[in-house]
Amino acid sequence: MTTGSVLAICRVHQLLNDSSSVGVTAIDKRAVEGPVKVHRLGLTGDIQANRVHHGGPDQAIYAYSQEDADYWSAELNREVTPGMFGENLRIAGVQVTGAVIGERWRVGTAVELEVTSPRTPCATFQRRIKAPQLVKRFTEAGRVGTYLRVIRTGTIQAGDAVERFHVPTHGVTIGEWFSEPSLAAVASLRAAESAGEIRLQESFHSAFRTLGRRLGA
Repeated sequence: MTTGSVLAICRVHQLLNDSSSVGVTAIDKRAVEGPVKVHRLGLTGDIQANRVHHGGPDQAIYAYSQEDADYWSAELNREVTPGMFGENLRIAGVQVTGAVIGERWRVGTAVELEVTSPRTPCATFQRRIKAPQLVKRFTEAGRVGTYLRVIRTGTIQAGDAVERFHVPTHGVTIGEWFSEPSLAAVASLRAAESAGEIRLQESFHSAFRTLGRRLGA
């Protein structure tokens, strides 16, 4: 299986005032030194301000690839430093947006993570980066990164290997589901879940119903 590495582990630096209904945002993630404990709801010392749309066991950790960050560095004409997009893990050498839904990663020697769902850009993200029409541009580019579920807790640190040790056979990737959801993908994901190969978060089933109505299925 593919092996990459953790370039940085990021957690909230400070809560920032925000014009959202919550009033603050925890998007200000920055790289930290040394080992960090991983629990079922994410990294020790990290928080989510808006827990309606972020966090929870199905979105415990957000990962973004260095390859996608390099793309945005060129687009925005500035360095996209680790944590700038609100990610907890900056990863190199592993397809993040191209990860198969339900695939599992071993990080370091103990921690196991499961790919769950794409990140949906929001107005808070756009305000944070201060780039015009970023939500639209981010959506069109489709380089969204992935949320992760914690399967096995432990401790990780920058430099740890990331090993893809289990990849479901259905083949539907995070990027495909975000950018081009289809009835074929719905059928594949439903079949994989029924077979016990993956466990989808509830938002997928709502999306399945919406997509079915839109496409007349």
